[in-house]
Amino acid sequence: ELEGLSYGDAVRSLAQRAGLEVPEDEQYQSRYKQQERLWALHKDAARFFHSQLYSPLGTEALAYAQKRGMPQKILTAFGIGYAPDSWDSLVRAMKQKGYTEQELKDSGLVTVSQKNGNIFDRFRDRLMFPIIDVRGNIIGFGGRILNNDPNAAKYLNSPETLIFNKRKNLFALNLAKKSKLGYIILVEGYMDAISLHQYGFDCAVASLGTALTEDGATLLSRYTE
Repeated sequence: ELEGLSYGDAVRSLAQRAGLEVPEDEQYQSRYKQQERLWALHKDAARFFHSQLYSPLGTEALAYAQKRGMPQKILTAFGIGYAPDSWDSLVRAMKQKGYTEQELKDSGLVTVSQKNGNIFDRFRDRLMFPIIDVRGNIIGFGGRILNNDPNAAKYLNSPETLIFNKRKNLFALNLAKKSKLGYIILVEGYMDAISLHQYGFDCAVASLGTALTEDGATLLSRYTE
């Protein structure tokens, strides 16, 4: 009840913690294994983006984050990172870790060229915000542009995937659900939520590029009235 999990997910979560396997039919097992690979891929991608923020390539991104009032404590708590201004830096890093092209396509972290089918990084030269579900799995990203390209979206989110549905998730709920304040503050953007957390309102969450949906409201109702 505290974690807002369905019965089946609660059983699986406890089994995972205890190192046990839950008997499932083959179709579910196959789907769950695919989900596990995507969760792992997103975790590795988040580590890559976070490391890039502190590399020479991330100097301007780090300066921007600091200018927006984000100290290192906040950057670490939210796992904020930087996607380099490169066509394939993430692709290369993830392939080195053993992820396949198909897994990268399934993750939504890459874009597929219509000309030749080649894949390249979806997020480039953006400050990266991992989107984490209530169980602590990284399921997607939001990226804020750092250059002044008028033709590019200010914010770019991961597309819908096997593990990510923007209507059914809220940014920072993984942190806000632990708040002792007894209520939740819903705001529009990542930066709004992060600013509130920074000043002690650890109950702030943000919608993911949508208006508040029925799914989002249902999710909120599990943690507050």
